[in-house]
Amino acid sequence: MLLMVMFYHQSTHFNDNVTINQIHVGGMTPSQALDKLQSTTGVTCVYVNQAKVYQGNRQKLGFTKSDQSKVDRVFQQQKTLLPTRAAKNFMIKSSHSSPAQLATMETKLQTYLEQENQHRRKSRDAFVKYEHHEIKIVPEIKGNQFDEQQLMNQLKSQRYNQRIQLHSVYVEPIKADNLQVRRDQKKLTQLMKRDVNYRIQNKTYRLTAQQIISSAEVKKGKYNFDTEIGQRKIRELNKQHATLNKSYRFKTHDGKVITTTKQGTFGWEIDPKKATQSLTKAFVQHRSMLSAQSDIKGAGYNKQGTGYGIIANHGIGKTYAEVSLSQQHAWFYRDGKCVLDTDIVSGTDNRGNKTPRGVWYIMYQHTSSILRGKNDDGSTYASKVQYWSPFTETGCGFHDASWRHDWSKTAYLKGGSHGCINMHPAVAGVAFEYLQKNEPVIIY
Repeated sequence: MLLMVMFYHQSTHFNDNVTINQIHVGGMTPSQALDKLQSTTGVTCVYVNQAKVYQGNRQKLGFTKSDQSKVDRVFQQQKTLLPTRAAKNFMIKSSHSSPAQLATMETKLQTYLEQENQHRRKSRDAFVKYEHHEIKIVPEIKGNQFDEQQLMNQLKSQRYNQRIQLHSVYVEPIKADNLQVRRDQKKLTQLMKRDVNYRIQNKTYRLTAQQIISSAEVKKGKYNFDTEIGQRKIRELNKQHATLNKSYRFKTHDGKVITTTKQGTFGWEIDPKKATQSLTKAFVQHRSMLSAQSDIKGAGYNKQGTGYGIIANHGIGKTYAEVSLSQQHAWFYRDGKCVLDTDIVSGTDNRGNKTPRGVWYIMYQHTSSILRGKNDDGSTYASKVQYWSPFTETGCGFHDASWRHDWSKTAYLKGGSHGCINMHPAVAGVAFEYLQKNEPVIIY
């Protein structure tokens, strides 16, 4: 008879040390357990080790009669054939549980962890490094910063408990024997054996990874390159090929060969930083050919450079505008043929207004513009022109000058422009049509 009573009790009551949301229900029937859950009030607290990071208000747990089926399921889960005193806690989400409380707990925990981690030592993953022509694995360093995601997961797994006890979990670094690290080592070893054929206009150079990369790191498959040695190499190549800020040998309209001044904006050079970025990307992608054209830079209005790819006429090409200040004359060439020549008036022959010598380029072209500036006496001017083709950022360009009456060869000496090339209205429109954006303008 006693045995039957024991089996009946075991089949209708919770084991002794069972808790639901840390509320003791051992020895109770499921119905009694729900009654206790409904009547209990408590304060939810969150601890990280011994530090309390959250404390809520005293309140009921939000259980109602509709939660009986949840308690019944827990009862079935804990049921054993024979009584046991093993401690076991089950969590149930009550019908009226507050989602806002979980959000507040998460925010408090996140803030605590972030503040704590500011003063804790970071871990460092093992990574692969190339330096001094050697590839090696730099070992990991273990820190003591909290693993925020792991602790958040602990919180969520206990979110319906009264006392939420979180235990330290630290950020684990990737170790030197990690498969990813070994893959990175292999990839970097292969990369440092590669080369690229780098084409500069009509000449090709074979550049190796070791000529371009001073040092490199690979972390989780991502590269970080130091290309100081490569940038020096590009600067050497610029000395041979670049045209920016250099003199040009130029054959004038009458066959004389002159050397222009280094002043001017026409030309290009390879941007060392941009070029080494392109080259390292080519090494990573295992490309065999690369053009320098996408790596050039320039001066003035067009920062992408002008004249790249032009070999003829010492880099000026066969389409250009030529201006002789001493002859006060201009010639306009198309594909090596002079299509127009005309008298002009250049800047007044004084320090502030002289037309600058050098090789420039047409920045852009506008019709019907108003040119504004200051006269030598400090007064301002606003001159309307029909055709405007500037070639310097300081405001020098080709334009018509309807207000001008003196078109003599000596007009520029005392009554010239503010640096522009004045053209007679009868020819200015024709010249405007022959000029084009980025075309070189040689002034000597």
